[in-house]
Amino acid sequence: MESAALLRIAEALERVSPRPLPAPDFDAASAFIWHTGPERLDPVPNVSRVDLSLLVGINRARDILHENTRHFAQGLPANNALLWGARGMGKSSLVKAIHADIHKTTPIILVELSREDLPSVTSLLRHLRAAPDRRFILFCDDLSFSHDDTHYKSLKAVLDGGIEGRPENVLFYATSNRRHLMPRDMIENERSTAISPSEAVEEKVSLSDRFGLWLGFHPCSQDEYLAMIRGYCDAHGVEVDDETLRAEAIEWQATRGARSGRVAWQFFTDLAARKGVTL
Repeated sequence: MESAALLRIAEALERVSPRPLPAPDFDAASAFIWHTGPERLDPVPNVSRVDLSLLVGINRARDILHENTRHFAQGLPANNALLWGARGMGKSSLVKAIHADIHKTTPIILVELSREDLPSVTSLLRHLRAAPDRRFILFCDDLSFSHDDTHYKSLKAVLDGGIEGRPENVLFYATSNRRHLMPRDMIENERSTAISPSEAVEEKVSLSDRFGLWLGFHPCSQDEYLAMIRGYCDAHGVEVDDETLRAEAIEWQATRGARSGRVAWQFFTDLAARKGVTL
């Protein structure tokens, strides 16, 4: 009875204060996902991504981010980057594609962190700092904050690093639909109701200023939309003449009410299925 009670106490104490995360095996994969409860880095053997050559209409952002990542992988100075703008225009796809392209010649590890897990980022950085012979891109997709959200304070640990500074072997890339990571109506509302309007939103808005690179993504033209689909067709061996592709793709886009890389891929997926081609 006594031993059973001691065991229950030990288990309860472990739940309150879990054992430290063992050193991750960074040889297991080139990409990992950070989880909490318990905290751990899970390897991702096969990352869902497209080839860099298939990302059309974002050449300037592609070239700038590729060069910045290459510098970082080689141990040179590099900037944290915020990829912001139109939905479905390849922001997260670009990060994953560039990681894959750079990794072919210079080993670099991609670590995905969800916005909800930002409060645990200090613990994550501790593990990445403990592997100084590795280079890490810490990636947060679809980052944004609401008026009562305090997660942005945890993000400062990545961008500024406190008194320790950001680990030299860690770079942070984030994507967002919002340039300042918060809705414009929320910015205006806080400015109009605050005692000191200029200070009311500065703490959150200035967060985006901590990114050295701002890369904007804008809605694509019809020619770029069609070029994306043609690129997918050529890469996957889907045969269709230009006239048919153009007519069907434009009709598909009209039903969606928008053009983007995501819409192009959705049309291509439907087209490939109709042609009997597996992806």
